[in-house]
Amino acid sequence: MENLRGAAFMTFSMLAFAIEDVLIKTLGARIPGGQIISVIGAGGALAFALWFIAKGQPVFVAAHLNRRVWLRGFFEVAGTMLFISALLRLDVTMLSAIIQATPLVVAMGGAVFLGQSVGWKRWTAILVGFVGVLIIIRPGLDGVSVAILIGVGGMLGLAGRDLATRSIIVPISGAHLSLHAFLLLVPAGLALCWLNGETIVAMSALDSATLVGCVAVALAAYLSIVAATRAGDAAFISMFRYTRMLFALVLGMVILNERPDAMTLIGVAIVIAAGLFTFIREARARRTSQAAAEPL
Repeated sequence: MENLRGAAFMTFSMLAFAIEDVLIKTLGARIPGGQIISVIGAGGALAFALWFIAKGQPVFVAAHLNRRVWLRGFFEVAGTMLFISALLRLDVTMLSAIIQATPLVVAMGGAVFLGQSVGWKRWTAILVGFVGVLIIIRPGLDGVSVAILIGVGGMLGLAGRDLATRSIIVPISGAHLSLHAFLLLVPAGLALCWLNGETIVAMSALDSATLVGCVAVALAAYLSIVAATRAGDAAFISMFRYTRMLFALVLGMVILNERPDAMTLIGVAIVIAAGLFTFIREARARRTSQAAAEPL
């Protein structure tokens, strides 16, 4: 029952993220991407600050100064800036397909940078998953488009964020980590506007309401992920992260009139299959190591 509850929360959070992507995509035609990032960062930071105050907790804690927390914040900001920049240039379906490779990069990064044990079967799955990514982006004689490279960079940034989160050893809550990341997005978005030579525009009432909706949807997605990770088996629940691709596919076709081709769908299927295999093998390895430690 706990597994089903956790899977439901995870699925809802993926739906919320897919909705947020579509909302940002529609706003990008009228508002600079950097401005969108800054507004979402300010709204998210304000919401978390008010939540801490309401609960009688400190808004800022000593762990916010830890260098690993700042490293996580750097990857969060880089990944978000690149992701949204790519989102304004690519189909939602295409970018979501690229993002599906994040768990594979995290598994590889855990072995390379964190010394985690990865057997040959998981290495094989990771390599097969990267073949799926190549099928999705299809580099040809003319190379890969800049937009796709930006999307891959966003995926690597988000994977770096997850790896940096695993490396944090100081006590800090997920909510305080999110507050830190949202605050960093405010100046980062303004810097992106400056780099792109874009000016801040006055938003209409509809666009302002849409951005408020983006913040609300993002917070709902975050709270759902927190609820999901507190229920049932983590490996089983994590597999439902891939429902984001399904939601992106449906929303992209219905709302944005996107039509992914067969090669993209084949690549997505390969990446998801490799990711699911990696999750399952990781869960088995974790249970084996815990069982071996019990007699000691």
